[in-house]
Amino acid sequence: MSETRPSRPLIVPSVLPADFARLGDEVRDLCEAGVDRIQWDVMDGVFVPNLTFGPDVIAAARPHSSVGFEAHLMVVNPDELLGRYVEAGCELVIVHAEACTHLHRTLGRIRDLGARSGVSLNPHTPADVVAHVLSETDLILAMTVNPGFGGQAYIPSVEPKVAQLRRMIDDSGLSIELEVDGGITDSTIQGAAAAGADVFISGSWMYAYPDGKAAAVEKLRTIAAENSPREGAA
Repeated sequence: MSETRPSRPLIVPSVLPADFARLGDEVRDLCEAGVDRIQWDVMDGVFVPNLTFGPDVIAAARPHSSVGFEAHLMVVNPDELLGRYVEAGCELVIVHAEACTHLHRTLGRIRDLGARSGVSLNPHTPADVVAHVLSETDLILAMTVNPGFGGQAYIPSVEPKVAQLRRMIDDSGLSIELEVDGGITDSTIQGAAAAGADVFISGSWMYAYPDGKAAAVEKLRTIAAENSPREGAA
């Protein structure tokens, strides 16, 4: 199921700051801005202190998008929900290592459902947690904020963990994307890219960018490419 690593940095907006009353229009706007895919932050009010999108909402928005959807499941019982989010149109489903008793099994189940599998690590969770599930994983997400709310400040102390994950992925020889999420702006993306991230989630900053979403996407992609050790070596 794994894809080759992206040839350029991927910019993926979170729809958390969107106008929920017009999600179809918001999704179309993001596609027109040139994003690579769209992330849905699924929160259950238990694993994180917030409630957001159910699968029916995502399914209703799916026909309005020309790019793929990823579901970031910040929930306590992800195994019970996997099928619903794949059916809703999410080609990539990300679960939290902290929420999965049998992480290997959960990641395999995502693939069995026909989606790409992802595993997310909270800022305090060590990289070694995913060392033995790399073969079941298409993406690793290093959270650069504590999950639950948009608009939080980037945690730069996560960057050494991002670099460690980059080395683990490269040493494995597997095609696994490395994503960062939380507080990504035109200033913080530099450190995340230099540490080896491939995929960058941006929410509040992108929506507030004065020149519009398309300009924000291009700015983030350019800065990430300029600071990526992989890009620089190419």
